[in-house]
Amino acid sequence: MSEAYIVEIWGEPAGVVLPEGNAFRFHATARPFFEIDGAQFNTPGHARIAAAKLQRATLSNLPFFH
Repeated sequence: MSEAYIVEIWGEPAGVVLPEGNAFRFHATARPFFEIDGAQFNTPGHARIAAAKLQRATLSNLPFFH
């Protein structure tokens, strides 16, 4: 059985990363992370970085963050 890694951003669940061959596939569990759902990464850490960047980009587009 493959080991799953939970990806959290600031304590909020973003998704789960599962090993797939020599890579790790991200499975989103919440918005805005559906945008990278199914993406493959070299490590679980790379998936977390991508999710964090996506969240930051999403937050920066909200009117009260300007």
